Amino acid sequence: MIYFLSDLHLGAKYFPNPRQKERAVVQFLDSIAADAEEVYLLGDILDYWYEYKNVVPRGYIRFFAALARLTDAGVPVYWLTGNHDVWLFDYLQTELGITVYHNHLQKEIKGVQFLLSHGDDVGTQPLLYRFTRWCFHNRVCQWLYAGLHPRLTYGIAHAWSTSNRTKRKEAEVNAEIEVCYQHLLQFSQSYAKAHPEVQHFVMGHLHLAKHQAIDTQGRTITILGDWINQNTYATFDGNQITLHTHHS
Repeated sequence: MIYFLSDLHLGAKYFPNPRQKERAVVQFLDSIAADAEEVYLLGDILDYWYEYKNVVPRGYIRFFAALARLTDAGVPVYWLTGNHDVWLFDYLQTELGITVYHNHLQKEIKGVQFLLSHGDDVGTQPLLYRFTRWCFHNRVCQWLYAGLHPRLTYGIAHAWSTSNRTKRKEAEVNAEIEVCYQHLLQFSQSYAKAHPEVQHFVMGHLHLAKHQAIDTQGRTITILGDWINQNTYATFDGNQITLHTHHS
């Protein structure tokens, strides 16, 4: 079985019990170890991460150990970075054997072509967001950011994340999600016309759990939801994609 999940946001300061959330994810990963053929993590797995050359942030030990158990058992784990965990470099690849991608990926899985993305690097995105994303990925900006003391960067990053998650009105957020979903749907339909070999589009980012057909040829788009409130993930058995909810 192939597993897809995204937007765990582990370590987020707005979780009432971050350790409990991490344990739920670990329980899920351990529960799929027996039948997992590949695991795809489609971004925002960590709420914030900046990986310095010789130092990595504290925490996530149980989660990383669960990933290590999978890779040690021969299960390939692929991590496509999102907008919260963009600054993954070589630590997880070296220590855990995880393959990291920083952009969307077209890949054959069990004989079927997929387009995988966190969801923030495809389709129509606001100009300010595109500029911010460019800064996050720019090597010079990363070098300058690394020169700031972690006490400062850690506080800024978590305050920004918490404010974005908790201060905005629900109606405003829902309206934005619907607009963004339509952009991803339009992108998928357009991409499918240019690349008819692609059958399935799987993305995260929107914190929306949704699966639907995009044309009459059986192509689908799947938005993976999140692990803030929903604990959702998707599976592919070689024939169809199915959305599930994990009950810890």
